[in-house]
Amino acid sequence: MAKSNEPIWWSLFSAGGVVAAFFLPITMIITGFAVWAGLISESGLYDLLHHWLTRIYLFLVISLPLFHWAHRFRFAVADLGLKDKSGALPVAVYLAAIVGSILALVFLIRL
Repeated sequence: MAKSNEPIWWSLFSAGGVVAAFFLPITMIITGFAVWAGLISESGLYDLLHHWLTRIYLFLVISLPLFHWAHRFRFAVADLGLKDKSGALPVAVYLAAIVGSILALVFLIRL
């Protein structure tokens, strides 16, 4: 029986869906509404962004939904009947998710 790397992509897909459903809305409320309404000061948000746990949280909130998108996009294209015989589509979408994750990591380290 041939070994497959499919469980890796499925686990990242699942984790990305959970993060997008549970943690992304709260992050958007904190950064979009709470600061605007004055519930959190800008200096408080600045201090929060420089904590290492916040950076890990933001990395997960950014990178895992990228893998969720990649997996969903790959199979949505296949469901539309645009099957890729060369195998370039999975490589392209997962590579885009990896590059996006690396860029997020670099940005968060330099923050």
